[in-house]
Amino acid sequence: MTITLYHNPRCSKSRQALALLEENGAAVTIRRYLDAPLGEEELRDLMSRLHADGEALIRTQEPEWETLKIDLKDQEQVIQVLVKHPQLMERPIADDGKRAVLGRPPEDVLTLLYTEE
Repeated sequence: MTITLYHNPRCSKSRQALALLEENGAAVTIRRYLDAPLGEEELRDLMSRLHADGEALIRTQEPEWETLKIDLKDQEQVIQVLVKHPQLMERPIADDGKRAVLGRPPEDVLTLLYTEE
């Protein structure tokens, strides 16, 4: 199984998640989502595998967030914001194609390796 890690190398939690996956023998494909932002369909698919709402996926502490007025319960509004402002996507996210987990804390990414749905 290959795990895609939606990764920002400047983020310590993202670096920790990557190190944990590699230390545990995972085959990891890195997607630097700031360099290669996700499209609408990719975000819809990812959100469905995450089983999370917009509140979990948006970094509301970022300065850009303060200027946006969206309903975090509205998935389509969240998707549109993330398409336009990928820096607002929470990270890291590990995705095996069937399940995805938010690496907060980073150790949570290991659930993809050691649990089955």
